[in-house]
Amino acid sequence: MVGNVHELRPKSGADSEKITINLGYVDLGHIDLLVQDGFYTHRTDFIRTAIRNQIERHAEAAKRSVARQNLDLGLRHFTRADLEAVRDAGHRLDIRVLGLASIAADVTPELAAATIATVSVLGAFQASAAVKSALADRMR
Repeated sequence: MVGNVHELRPKSGADSEKITINLGYVDLGHIDLLVQDGFYTHRTDFIRTAIRNQIERHAEAAKRSVARQNLDLGLRHFTRADLEAVRDAGHRLDIRVLGLASIAADVTPELAAATIATVSVLGAFQASAAVKSALADRMR
């Protein structure tokens, strides 16, 4: 790795969220034509590229919005030890993430409720069903 860039974990299917979109037949046909002609390996490759191009196109506006909303950008994982330290210090967390926020599987609903004041995630939030239920009224 170069400088301070470190791979957090290898890429896999578990590092993404599946979405469903509806496209018109002509748009879908255009995508298939580009795939057939070798511009893209498959439909998903085209769609990911189109999304990344749009994100890049609006990068400056997004950067300002992330700063204005005080969001953590990327992956933010909360362990049981993290939340116990917050509880022991008498604090509560406002989780604000653009990307993936996750809470470890061994975190109890009681610990999560005692230490997390609000949850606001643009992207994906991963936690046990019991923890999500305990935080349901705090999710924005």
